[in-house]
Amino acid sequence: MYQRPSVYLRLDSLFLALILFVSYAYFFPRWADPNQNSRLDMVVAVVEDGTFAIDPYVANTVDYARVGEHYYSDKPPGTAFLGIPVYAALKSVLDTPIVNRLVERLAASEAFQATLREGGSGVYAAKVRFALAQVVLTLCISTLAAVTLGVLLYRVLLSMKIKRGFSLGAVLGVGLLSPMFAYGNAFYGHVLSAALLLGAFFLIRGEHPERLRNLLGTGFLLGYAVITEYPVILIAGVLAVYLGWRLVQRRVWPRLIWAALPALLIGGGLMAYNQAVFGGPFRLGYGYSELWETQHQTGFMSLTMPHPEALWGITFSPFRGLFFFSPLLLLSLPGFVSWWRSRQYRAEWWVSLASVGLMFLFNASSIMWWGGFAVGPRYILPAVPFLGLGLGFGLAAGWRHRWFRGVVMVLGLGSLAATWGLTLAGQAFPSDTLHNPLLEYAWPNWQAGNIARNVGTVLGWQGAASLLPWMGLLVVLGGIWWWQSRKVAPESSE
Repeated sequence: MYQRPSVYLRLDSLFLALILFVSYAYFFPRWADPNQNSRLDMVVAVVEDGTFAIDPYVANTVDYARVGEHYYSDKPPGTAFLGIPVYAALKSVLDTPIVNRLVERLAASEAFQATLREGGSGVYAAKVRFALAQVVLTLCISTLAAVTLGVLLYRVLLSMKIKRGFSLGAVLGVGLLSPMFAYGNAFYGHVLSAALLLGAFFLIRGEHPERLRNLLGTGFLLGYAVITEYPVILIAGVLAVYLGWRLVQRRVWPRLIWAALPALLIGGGLMAYNQAVFGGPFRLGYGYSELWETQHQTGFMSLTMPHPEALWGITFSPFRGLFFFSPLLLLSLPGFVSWWRSRQYRAEWWVSLASVGLMFLFNASSIMWWGGFAVGPRYILPAVPFLGLGLGFGLAAGWRHRWFRGVVMVLGLGSLAATWGLTLAGQAFPSDTLHNPLLEYAWPNWQAGNIARNVGTVLGWQGAASLLPWMGLLVVLGGIWWWQSRKVAPESSE
């Protein structure tokens, strides 16, 4: 089912990974983000104090659970679990004089000082130490997951006979021109769970999903995705049915047990964690969120029924609308139609449509559907790669029409302006009190030269000028990619 690896495939995978990595890693994770801090606090507490309790650090987050006299992260633990060994290895570096030298450099940097909040606590060793840990953990977990997701999506599209250019366009559209771009360098769980789910999808639709290593891998990926972001159990369930169907086709359905085993082990680990922290295997941190009791006690953990206001809000509104911030993804809708009409990959069509539909319905059912401070509807991100499959089919179906190419250009530029405009503005994700964050948050920050902290900032570049090294890197990488593609063209099987 998968094409034999070609020179183009290896070359494209390499340069896709480089471009995505540079684009995510160039920008630093937001400081003072309660969502990220909640997970980071748990990592630090386990390594530094040998406990899940985040009592010494709880002041930096509002996303905590209170159990008795102790405080814990109220987030799904998957992301933090991965961060524990990374931080343990990093700790020896953080304890060296290099941190003090970095503090001195940042304190003397006019460009960096310009990004700090007026009246804030400024730069000091403990704060820089925590920020360094955040940067490294984010790179090793969220950013690598986002890069892997992009490469996997490209390979899946090629395996569905979508031509190289359209596959690349769909991947770059998802990775750089959608809210995925905002979370590729954030210590959240959305991008990680999206990568895990797409990895499971990749294994299931491979040539040999029945092989033991593929079954064990699929079960692990699905199980870990769920303990990283609980709502993705909806997509994991769809993929489990898909795996069962593939095994039934091959008349080896009893082998499904090999996929179930790692998933059950991970589920058992989650229950042990819940028992140790919250006093019961099925008790979740959200049930003890001291500052969000009213919300989490409404319906089932804040879930009721889909609301028209929420559906509008997460689709087309300037507040959190996915298609407002990434209008290019609208082409996935005719793409799904074209895909259906092609009569190819029907099972994958149903899997993709169900995954997208269920996540939209879930998000629209939450009384906190906007997700707090955010860029776009972050709860939907795990389904965006499946929209990317539709986008690939949409680009392939319409490209022969000149007018369609014009539409793609307009939608792509609109996505660029909205997604980059909001993601790169300011030092925090926009507040949920702003009805139009693009106009009320992004525009004023761009005018003031308040651009998200990045590598250019540390190098001494201020404002929008700090983006120039990044742009230069992208141009250089793109040029080398184009040059190498021309060189290997005669050797390629395409």
